Amino acid sequence: MIKNLTVIGRAEKADFPQLGVKKVPVKIDTGADACSIWATATELENGRLHVIFFGPDSEWFTGKEHVFQKNEYSITRVANSFGQREIRYKVKLGIRVKSRLIRASFTLSDRSSKLYPVLLGRSLLKNKFLVDVSRGSPLRDEERERNERLKLELDQIEGAQL
Repeated sequence: MIKNLTVIGRAEKADFPQLGVKKVPVKIDTGADACSIWATATELENGRLHVIFFGPDSEWFTGKEHVFQKNEYSITRVANSFGQREIRYKVKLGIRVKSRLIRASFTLSDRSSKLYPVLLGRSLLKNKFLVDVSRGSPLRDEERERNERLKLELDQIEGAQL
């Protein structure tokens, strides 16, 4: 089975042909079961789900509304990164990672505060990818900047407690 697996790193760039966006940074999370994508607006109207992906400040934001018919979406419950259960819509999207085009389910989530607008979980990775954390296309500068800001915040908190 290993011979059919594509090696990916802890973060990659992916294309979403259906959404008309390319080279979107995606975080690989082997601890998460589901995949998640940033949705700014979701509205259910007459049994159809209207979605705008990414946010206005994002370089992948097109502002285009995508409509999913009743048989093209579902509702699911997931545990978020804080362990709290949330109800989310789930849609199927085509995604291209390392030249592999896959149709996968994505829960719709506000990822505006996250560095990576898309998270790929085990449901997509299983039997397709082998994760090598030393590889990939992580947002190193952005990660470093976030870590430095966090360190400053923690130093301020520690200084205030003395």
